Amino acid sequence: MRVIVQRVSEAQVTIENEIQGAIKHGLLLLVAVKDSDTQADIDYLCRKILHLRIFEDADGKMNQSLLDIEGEILSVSQFTLYAKTRKGNRPSFTDAGAPAYANELYQQLNTQLATSGLKVATGVFGADMQVALVNDGPVTIILDTEVD
Repeated sequence: MRVIVQRVSEAQVTIENEIQGAIKHGLLLLVAVKDSDTQADIDYLCRKILHLRIFEDADGKMNQSLLDIEGEILSVSQFTLYAKTRKGNRPSFTDAGAPAYANELYQQLNTQLATSGLKVATGVFGADMQVALVNDGPVTIILDTEVD
């Protein structure tokens, strides 16, 4: 699985001019799934996402986690994170998971993140979505279960 983690002061996802999900201070997650991903990948990502110390403490150091600050999560599926662009100018998405399987793992990730007690807002898998955010820092981190 591949997740782009952005620390935000606010974020929202809109579908057909209606807000689907919105958060204040926390993390925007852009999530992509491959067919080879498993529950172990979800477990790893949940641990990382909840415990990454990327929020400032009283001394201005990035030393607090999402759990520490009781932040919020906005999770948006984004298969284009697996785009291959080496050949030609039209991206190939052959590494992206089959939609039914990818949606299943995406939903499992969101459900597992929600067991933390934090608010987890989401987009709609496969929908045409508009994402608006204020990246705080900016802080943007790439998590990839094949590389990390």
